[in-house]
Amino acid sequence: MQEFKFHISLPANSITATKKFYHEQLKCPIGRNSVNWIDINLFGNQLTFIESGDFSFKVKKYKFDDTVIPIFHFGVLLDNKTWSILFDELKNHEFFWLKPTTFLADKSGAHTSFFIQDPNGYVIEFKAFNKQDEVFTA
Repeated sequence: MQEFKFHISLPANSITATKKFYHEQLKCPIGRNSVNWIDINLFGNQLTFIESGDFSFKVKKYKFDDTVIPIFHFGVLLDNKTWSILFDELKNHEFFWLKPTTFLADKSGAHTSFFIQDPNGYVIEFKAFNKQDEVFTA
């Protein structure tokens, strides 16, 4: 099956802070933008942030294995090498939401993730599967 990229559009408190975080901290290329919106290239996927001022999602959390994570989050599936390089670059920053955690250990779909939080409050998961062919296995 052909692989496609995703696009998501999200409200932002501040385009300036959002641009700084994604471009300077995560090293994401910036695409089209204006004073009130910006496209971010997150590993080939298009995130569009539109300045909205204050907003709120009443976000609940759930327990996966023994770890509590927010229901609303998005992320990127990375190979183990890229995941390790990114983690090493980001591990000492204050925006970490959850340090590396292994989920489904010794089961189909085993993966390790770390979570960060952007200046808008969005939680972003970076995930590396032990076996790449188990991304969608039950």
